[in-house]
Amino acid sequence: MRIAIEAQRIFRGNKHGMDFVALECIRELQELDKENEYFIIVSPGTDRTLNESANFHIVEISCPTYPLWEQIALPSALRKIRPDILHCTSNTAPLFCKFPLILTLHDIIFLEKRQKISSSFYQNLGWYYRKLVVPAIVPKCRNIVTVSNFEAGRIKEALHLDDNIVKVVYNGYSSHFRIIDGFSGITKKYIESKEYLFFLGNTDPKKNTLRTLKGYSIYLKRSKNPLPLLIADLKESVIDSILSEGGIGEIKQMLRFPGYIPNNELPMIYNGAFAFIYTSLRESFGIPILEAMACGTPVITSNTSAIPEVAGDGAILVDPYKEEEIAGAILRLEEDDKFRESIKCYGLERVKEFSWKSAANELLKIYNNVRVAKDKN
Repeated sequence: MRIAIEAQRIFRGNKHGMDFVALECIRELQELDKENEYFIIVSPGTDRTLNESANFHIVEISCPTYPLWEQIALPSALRKIRPDILHCTSNTAPLFCKFPLILTLHDIIFLEKRQKISSSFYQNLGWYYRKLVVPAIVPKCRNIVTVSNFEAGRIKEALHLDDNIVKVVYNGYSSHFRIIDGFSGITKKYIESKEYLFFLGNTDPKKNTLRTLKGYSIYLKRSKNPLPLLIADLKESVIDSILSEGGIGEIKQMLRFPGYIPNNELPMIYNGAFAFIYTSLRESFGIPILEAMACGTPVITSNTSAIPEVAGDGAILVDPYKEEEIAGAILRLEEDDKFRESIKCYGLERVKEFSWKSAANELLKIYNNVRVAKDKN
């Protein structure tokens, strides 16, 4: 079987969630499947994180924008490859494609009412592109793959799909996320304090940055020994705007904001953190929850969307709309050593239920089923 996998962004330097999902699943498929022939279709980039092997071929195609890459350059490459299956991994796919299509639809947030418009032009462009393309391509898909039962339910309801079309394949976490002893030089690059809180920021409204910082400001007023907050992925200008909007500018002296932190350095950051705060309003999965747990870091996260499905019953779940609950969870970890240790132990057990190997096995089953159905027709 000839399997083409769209993985457009896996070679880019500053990778994010969907990029790592595609990359890790492809790596596991490369280890698992020595029979089928794979064509990994990517855009050129500086971080070549995948090598070819006997039955895995990398096809690089260039185009100035993602929509043109997907709608023009990708179909052109596929006509030469002539795959038995095309798997598009990042929510969208070519509108005109004659090959059996499997789509990984991580979420349908773009079809839901937005709280407010994101300040990022790139995020807004992607939002409108998905809103246009997804409803048009979904009827053409042999299977829709998504990452949680929560999201599967949302997809089936919004797009009127049968149960047999939508398949749930849980994400995993990368093996370099593990317990590492000692305060490292990598950690010191980003924060001098040996104890700190860690928050993954984002300009996307669903990341709930304003309420999280308000909760942190409440914590600062009540804590006897307040810890600084390390914020990844947000520029100082964005933080200034958020602090001004919330009327909490006085907390800036307790914040550290180095910008993007490379994925290979994140394990050290998680390991050094007293707690990881992931108080998002809406997630289809939430890989950082697993990453932090695997590093033995207590996680404070939300009781909304797919997050409880991933974090499990023993996690610290708060209402992300209530700043008081966010502050209270941090204070409890700070004041109750036994509770913090129990949360750490729970997380280390919880992550054993998720792996990229398991995800790859599930994908291979889907590929085989689509091929069998195609042969019958």
